[in-house]
Amino acid sequence: MVVDDESILRMDIKEMLQEAGYEVVAEANNGETAIELAARHRPDLIVMDVKMPKMNGLKAARIIYRSFDIPTILLTAHTEEELIAEAKEAHIFGYLVKPITEKDLIPAVEVAIGQSRHVKSLLGNIKEMEKKMEIRKRVEKAKGILMDVYQLNEERAYQTMRTYCMNTRKTMGEVAEYVLKNRALDIHSLL
Repeated sequence: MVVDDESILRMDIKEMLQEAGYEVVAEANNGETAIELAARHRPDLIVMDVKMPKMNGLKAARIIYRSFDIPTILLTAHTEEELIAEAKEAHIFGYLVKPITEKDLIPAVEVAIGQSRHVKSLLGNIKEMEKKMEIRKRVEKAKGILMDVYQLNEERAYQTMRTYCMNTRKTMGEVAEYVLKNRALDIHSLL
């Protein structure tokens, strides 16, 4: 998606992207419209000017990234340090100073898309690890309950839960949830 209040520049950027094999799914001339179009089209990347009417590109990029996890490359005629610092805080994936050439734009687009995919993969891994840690905590609590209720040692309580999982075709997390909810497990046949 390309966002710039200057229609000629927007057209030039769109053309550069299309010639490089990218599809431009939407165009906007201000930050507010960019947010609406990002929600509707969910592009892989947004190339957006900073200085625009209604809402500047930096603010729009921040909202878009928080809401839809879409990365942005900012375009600007300025290299102010304050703007660069704000761009870092807003999760901007690239920063290009006008005038922009295809030699500048295409590598920046490729790097931004690659970095965005990498970040999404890492976030997915973190969520998966958090989920596994939560299940592990529940299994430990359930094991403790079985140790108390049935006077089992730690290893025996864990083996009992594993055997119950295999016999009932349930996951360890499901069995742990059952134990935590009922403070028991029908394990007499397993002892």
